[in-house]
Amino acid sequence: MQENINQILPWNDYSTYIKNLFGCRVQKISVDAGFTCPNRDGKISTNACIYCTNESFSPFYCNPKLSVSEQLHKGIEFFSPKYKTQKYLAYFQSFTNTYKDVASLRKLYLEALSVEGVIGLVIATRPDCVDNQILSMIKEISKDKYINIEFGAESTIDKTLDFINRGHTWQQTVDAVNLTHSFGINTGLHLIIGLPGEIESDFYTHARLISKLPIKTLKIHQMQVLIGTKLEAVYKSSPEIFFDLDLKNYISVIIKFLAQLNPEIIVERFTSESPKEMVIYSDWKGKKNFEISHIVAAEMRKQNLKQGMHYNRH
Repeated sequence: MQENINQILPWNDYSTYIKNLFGCRVQKISVDAGFTCPNRDGKISTNACIYCTNESFSPFYCNPKLSVSEQLHKGIEFFSPKYKTQKYLAYFQSFTNTYKDVASLRKLYLEALSVEGVIGLVIATRPDCVDNQILSMIKEISKDKYINIEFGAESTIDKTLDFINRGHTWQQTVDAVNLTHSFGINTGLHLIIGLPGEIESDFYTHARLISKLPIKTLKIHQMQVLIGTKLEAVYKSSPEIFFDLDLKNYISVIIKFLAQLNPEIIVERFTSESPKEMVIYSDWKGKKNFEISHIVAAEMRKQNLKQGMHYNRH
């Protein structure tokens, strides 16, 4: 499977992985199950991460006023006319989706899995919000379903995590990934490139450290300064601490990053897409992830590079 993927793109891409795994197109449907976050409700902080915004960028069908199954049915109704043969993953996306008691989590996850056409779950959460009890329950209910738990790592540098008020350490991410992997559950990470104070060499340190972990997927996002966030004030007062996220620079970083990344890790995306009117920096004029992917692929082929070419297993 790995060879087939790399013949198509110079990195281990998510869409090919999913199609090879299930034999058909699989669409994620976002679900907002009304979760909050320990970095918002006072358990850790009430200030949230400095880049976080209360604005919702979710699809129309993703509405916490609706039940999980209602949201999924609306999402399926929206996507099903576009593709005759496809399945669905329920994507618990908004805030911290393991941040409830085990009984409540079990009920929500089982409701999603009971919807016809849903073949699995993708659960976005924080590394400090999983434990043996939660993971045991997820393992028990998943059975022959696909499960991926995505952890918002964001950085491997504790100084950065502290600055952005993330509320957890890199070691907590490492521990959460290893614990989840020990249950035989797929894991993924989110990483932000360009957080304040980080320089280019830090990004490649991220690649090397992430490569040591038993993760299945990776989402890479460029840092975005959005209107109304605490990060906006930081950017306006101290722009010099921000890496130059000109699109050309970012593409160059991503190519070098991929060359050092473990080739077994599946790369899901390279960018975050927020409404253009909300973005202060980095402003790429609304370019979509697929457009960035095309540019990255062309440049990697031009330079004869592939994911993992400079990866060191030791």
